[in-house]
Amino acid sequence: MDESMKFENKNEKVASVPRFIKRVFIYISLTLILLTLSIAIGIFGYHYLADIGWLDSFHMTAMILTGMGPVLEMKSNGAKLFSSFYALYSGVAFLSITAIFFAPLVHRILHILHVDER
Repeated sequence: MDESMKFENKNEKVASVPRFIKRVFIYISLTLILLTLSIAIGIFGYHYLADIGWLDSFHMTAMILTGMGPVLEMKSNGAKLFSSFYALYSGVAFLSITAIFFAPLVHRILHILHVDER
């Protein structure tokens, strides 16, 4: 594992600013990869299984992934199954992606508050 991704424990000093910036960049990159993958799965699934256009597929994907709910009615059984499983996946994915995005910042704040002064 890259050293910049590894968080310090409470007995270690707070990471330097350059190391923290590198860590934030890595975690944001991971977040963007997961978000892009999640959006691609939704767009292709809705386009091919629900037989809707690309823009409507993106719209439906964005609304489901962010928890806003479906926009269009699914007519076929395959589309309904995909939509159901994508909604279940999206609930977990959205929370996980958000946690990955904020992890370095939250860790740094908590680490600063709890680091041992020596």
